[in-house]
Amino acid sequence: MSKTYSQLMKQIDNLQREAEEIKRKEIDGVVTRIKEAIKAYGLTAADLGLTARAPKVAKPGKKRAGRKAGKTTAAKYRDEAGNTWGGRGPRPAWLREALAAGKQLSDFAVK
Repeated sequence: MSKTYSQLMKQIDNLQREAEEIKRKEIDGVVTRIKEAIKAYGLTAADLGLTARAPKVAKPGKKRAGRKAGKTTAAKYRDEAGNTWGGRGPRPAWLREALAAGKQLSDFAVK
């Protein structure tokens, strides 16, 4: 006869409780044996790797150079409406439209 899911879960639950009880009973004996071995061999907390260590401090060194923010440039081109362009990056819409209308780039140069 096969077991149902709920029967298996109940069995797992019972086994886990039983395992915890046995573990609690065995801990006393294990701790006693460990203490006897520590005493017999004269072990310290440091020997067992149980001492608290100071957190590692970063060594001073070269700082990584982050990406610098772009510098703003003076306007090289300006129209009558006060729109400006520094000459870097893609041309703004107002300038593209004016050039398409037949004006020259030199017409907008700041003097």
